[in-house]
Amino acid sequence: MKIFLDTIGCRLNQAEIETMSRQFRAAGHEIVASAEQAEMAVVNTCAVTTQAASDSRSKIRTIAKAGVNEISVTGCWTTLQPNEAAALPNVKHVIPNDKKDLLVSQTLHLEPSAFDLEPIDRVPIPGLHRRTRAFIKVQDGCDNKCTFCVTTIARGEGRSRPLADVLNDIHSAISGGSKEIVLTGVHLGSWGQDLGGQHLRSLIEAILRETDTQRLRLSSLEPWDLDADFFSLWTDPRLMPHLHLPLQSGSDSTLKRMLRKTTPQSFRELVRAARNVMPQVAITTDLI
Repeated sequence: MKIFLDTIGCRLNQAEIETMSRQFRAAGHEIVASAEQAEMAVVNTCAVTTQAASDSRSKIRTIAKAGVNEISVTGCWTTLQPNEAAALPNVKHVIPNDKKDLLVSQTLHLEPSAFDLEPIDRVPIPGLHRRTRAFIKVQDGCDNKCTFCVTTIARGEGRSRPLADVLNDIHSAISGGSKEIVLTGVHLGSWGQDLGGQHLRSLIEAILRETDTQRLRLSSLEPWDLDADFFSLWTDPRLMPHLHLPLQSGSDSTLKRMLRKTTPQSFRELVRAARNVMPQVAITTDLI
């Protein structure tokens, strides 16, 4: 079967759609570059903004207009609005985030063990143009209660993937040709808190110690998960000098109403600590 995959939103969605691609291929199906070529499609939706939700609906309608009669939808918008998702044209499967890992087996009516993901094949997903960079999902969900965020509702409680599973994925990605590993998660900085008190630092150290990755990049990190000592990891040149630290507001009172665990002053101090170790660090943020 020819299958078209599309995704909207964060790097975690990208990591998940790449996993689905490997699963479909392992089951003997072909991933194609456009909906016009496909017999079936999967859309991993997003709800982080109203625009992202609108884009999700638009993509599904566009794929249906292209002639795809069987569309499976998943992701955050689908999880939050399952009835609306089911009502869109040609949607046959509505799969919430907590069942996303079973999407391929459910849509193909297979047992989950019917395909083997090892080793990771770094053939790029047609239309998504990924080859040398591998997005590795290390964590899902979030236990924070930021008042503006629907992702915590859509993704559920924080769950860390075991270290051994993460390392296996990275080894496989590297053997398949990946040059850069990007660690992704909804609340990446919480990795390990549900694994007996491990910490993101120990995960990074293990990756640098036990894999041959040429470049390691971190996706978004909440400022309150980091301290000045964390940046000492960047003495290893394989860690990319980029930090995405979402502040959301420059106002103390607004941050309090948002239930954010940071302040503008503590954010400035954190940035200074990072620059003390990495003078040329690129720091990006989110502001509402």
